[in-house]
Amino acid sequence: MSEIAAAAASWVARLRALTPARVGLGRTGVSQRTSDLLQFQRAHAQARDAVHARLETAALSAAIGAISGDDVMRLNSMAADRRVYLQRPDLGRRLDERSAAALADLQIGRCDLSLIVADGLSALAVERHATPLLESLLPWLEGWRLAPICIVEQGRVAIGDEIGAALGAQLCVVLIGERPGLSSPDSLGAYVTWEPRPGRMDAERNCISNIRSEGLGYAEAAAQLVFYLSEARRRKLTGIALKEESHLIEEG
Repeated sequence: MSEIAAAAASWVARLRALTPARVGLGRTGVSQRTSDLLQFQRAHAQARDAVHARLETAALSAAIGAISGDDVMRLNSMAADRRVYLQRPDLGRRLDERSAAALADLQIGRCDLSLIVADGLSALAVERHATPLLESLLPWLEGWRLAPICIVEQGRVAIGDEIGAALGAQLCVVLIGERPGLSSPDSLGAYVTWEPRPGRMDAERNCISNIRSEGLGYAEAAAQLVFYLSEARRRKLTGIALKEESHLIEEG
């Protein structure tokens, strides 16, 4: 190997250690190398599988119940199955009749926070990361009046608005599988909304993204969530007016 080629290989190796993105791809003539092409096809298949996979709600409910010490509610959106969910995003934002009735039957009074777990576009992300994230988060919430944790099949972010309103929650957090990328089929997102109710806009929420082993760690994500929850309760808002640096600007 020539001196230039060795230096280039060393530079590519260092760059790849910093990112899972496809960088420094080699070529054979005018084509990509077979190994790189196969890796791309594998990543694409993983992303497609993540989008179409169904959430194993029974196992997830048992795992979350074990760390929370409470029963977990299992709900469904108006999307009857995965095909409908992907074709009709609007149905993933509303509860079906059975789920809405189950929430209406609860007699818990008003609460500070509703925690909701929804499959979103990656059930894999939820199955891998929702439980350990909640395990990091729940100790920070001592003293908060929590509604029963809800798991929603075929759910979108906005379904938390209906659930939070039905439970009389001051705030809601939706943990949801994000749209898979070609290097991240299992990325979990967390959306925080003040005074959830149907009709809330995305600009009225705060989002923490890329929660996973190769991205934002559970402890760091839990700390960010606690910041947003505490500041939201203090300032009575979430969304574009509430940023992590907001308190620094106010204090400066």
